[in-house]
Amino acid sequence: MSLTPSNMLPIGTRALDFILPSTEGTAVDLASQRGDSGTVILFICNHCPYVIHIADALAKTAREYMPKGIGFVAINSNDASEFPEDSMENMIREKQNRNYPFPYLFDDSQEVARSYDAACTPDIYLFNSDLRLVYRGQFDESRPQRISSGNYVSRHEKPTGKDLRAAMDCLLQGIPITSDQKPSIGCNIKWKPDIERVG
Repeated sequence: MSLTPSNMLPIGTRALDFILPSTEGTAVDLASQRGDSGTVILFICNHCPYVIHIADALAKTAREYMPKGIGFVAINSNDASEFPEDSMENMIREKQNRNYPFPYLFDDSQEVARSYDAACTPDIYLFNSDLRLVYRGQFDESRPQRISSGNYVSRHEKPTGKDLRAAMDCLLQGIPITSDQKPSIGCNIKWKPDIERVG
């Protein structure tokens, strides 16, 4: 695992459309998941300890904010040929086990991750009702702790989604979102060898 920060896509960037296969066996595009008040696009995977650390809190946060008009969609862009734990078959299990209320999509070509300049899992983007980026960065300040032999446990602070929640609350209330946004940190996206990149 290479610990990697998010690239912090410029505020104001417009969300790019996509159409990807979902764990439900359907093709899902951005328009179908766009919320009336905003849209969260998440780059996650199944095996990253940084995603596992926030997964249950992420599902809870989505369940609270989707009825308020915030759309959520998660994308796995990892190279499943090298990391079979991130295959579609295992994505289906992960969505069921985590009770994710949002679509979980597979970006096998990795083109969507590249178009969003995604770098790590989790990489989190919040767009406004015009699909302009207003927040990108960490879910909150909590992190898993490595204990030994590559094993991780959650530290004493539990994930709450404080940073993302604050940004969504500002968006819903029509007030400015702080410009002091901290990068997300996690495992690097597992790029296919022919498109390996720095950043």
